[in-house]
Amino acid sequence: MQVTETVEITGHLMDSGLLSRVLDDIRGYGGEYTLDKFDLGYDKDDPSTVRMTVGADDEESLQRLLMRIQTKGANLVDPGTPEISEVSQDGVFPDGFYSTTNLPTSVRLGGHWVPVQNPEMDCGLLVEGDPYDSVRTIPMSDVRAGMKIITSAQGVRVTPPIVVNTDEGFGFMESDVSSEKPQRVLVKQVADGMREAKANGQKVLWVGGPGIVHTGAAPAMVAIVEAGYVDVLFAGNALATHDIESSLYGTSLGVDLARGRGVEHGHEHHIRAINTIRKAGSIKAAVDQGVLTSGVMHALVKTGGKFVLVGSVRDDGPLPDVYTDVLEGQRAMRAELDGVGYCLMAATMLHSVATGNILPASIPLTCVDINPATVTKLADRGSSQARGIVTDVGLFIEHLARELSPEYADSK
Repeated sequence: MQVTETVEITGHLMDSGLLSRVLDDIRGYGGEYTLDKFDLGYDKDDPSTVRMTVGADDEESLQRLLMRIQTKGANLVDPGTPEISEVSQDGVFPDGFYSTTNLPTSVRLGGHWVPVQNPEMDCGLLVEGDPYDSVRTIPMSDVRAGMKIITSAQGVRVTPPIVVNTDEGFGFMESDVSSEKPQRVLVKQVADGMREAKANGQKVLWVGGPGIVHTGAAPAMVAIVEAGYVDVLFAGNALATHDIESSLYGTSLGVDLARGRGVEHGHEHHIRAINTIRKAGSIKAAVDQGVLTSGVMHALVKTGGKFVLVGSVRDDGPLPDVYTDVLEGQRAMRAELDGVGYCLMAATMLHSVATGNILPASIPLTCVDINPATVTKLADRGSSQARGIVTDVGLFIEHLARELSPEYADSK
């Protein structure tokens, strides 16, 4: 005999394909469903509501199924109260733990719906207080014995993103990822998003790769930093290294940025740049000592901007500011997310995906890359809010600097 629960989902279920995806998930998890009620919206702006009974062969399978379809807004009609289990081993969630999404989530504690702090995908739900009165996401690596973790879909509610309907029918260049869109309009939209975040007292987060320097866009990014539109930068060893190399030697990966060709002994410049900063002790120390006098990293230090550099196994050096322990790097990145109101990712697939994994879906996100796969990977891994701009990052940042910095625009 199957175990069952009744769920309900409301929204633009038909034109968005949401109902079809929910039913596919139920069948994909080996479950069954029966439609109990289907209220179809009369006009195109009217939401539809579906109530259905879902079943599985055992309670564990049903809980996993319920957790899955909750990511699309199919919540329990009778939410009940969450099952809470104690962690018995550091770094290990209890069996049946609730696996989170980056969507707005609430948990019913003490008869009230309590919002989950810092929504993040692929985490557990940690409840705290005596009696329980708060809940937040926690990554597996940070969980410790004695903590209390939610181990059921009961008592949990997820709010799916709102699908905005448009009046247009067929149209060209309407995909989320396209290289054939008016770039000036897209640049203005990004600039407006940053301005709105700052007007609301929020921070602008950048995620950058070395392509920013290789394409000659570093001076434009410096202007954006100085204009106040880079509060936090997430990057790896490479962006900072080649930015510093450019400041010290005028090259990026040994290529003269003014002439566009390699120089003698240029292949040594990046490692000599790293050595110079290591000798100074840190990037900030190099700025304070007058060793580093220009570039993106110099501008961040001078303006009080924050940066988190997380390395990889292929790094040279690395720079002394680089986190070589990726778990410590993740924690440092999470610590800078509070107050972020807009995120721009530029020319880095690995750091873009890493940031997308820890970013709440409520934060507007734009990814700029010459490779459309970078943006599709973001969406495939759960960053459904990601907008993609496929273009040369150097030209894009140049145009963005002219939009955000009147001084830079005047100088050109």
